[in-house]
Amino acid sequence: MTEPSAQEIAHLERAVELAQAARDRGDHPFGAVVVAADGTVVEAMNSVVTDHDPTGHAETNAVRASGRLLTEAQRGTATLYTSTEPCAMCAAAIFWAGIPRIVFALSGAALIELLPADSAAPSLALPARELYARASHPVEVVGPVPLPAATAVHAHFWR
Repeated sequence: MTEPSAQEIAHLERAVELAQAARDRGDHPFGAVVVAADGTVVEAMNSVVTDHDPTGHAETNAVRASGRLLTEAQRGTATLYTSTEPCAMCAAAIFWAGIPRIVFALSGAALIELLPADSAAPSLALPARELYARASHPVEVVGPVPLPAATAVHAHFWR
């Protein structure tokens, strides 16, 4: 696994800031940042609650925005940074968008461990690496990257 650079850590920290902003406005605490090789940045946060859209995860929102704002060539050079490992839906969207690399802070497994035993929050324990192992072209996965804030943003949220 490639170790993230200081600049990549900064992108992850921004994704966590977006996760906090999503939480502060009443959405689930997830944020994502797409960065193309030319430096173009696309940011998104979860909008499941505010948009009444169960697919409004931060990563799918970032993929949709990237589709509007980046060319296919730019997406082909991009990295998606996310506060939490993408779920299977989001990982598939990243794949279909042609984004070849993801970097995440909190793992999906660690998120599931944060859920209370009686939580009604849905979970799908399918790591991104496992999904991409079946893909027709590679997607590099870097993470989990230990950022305490990526865990803290979920504190007392899932009930």
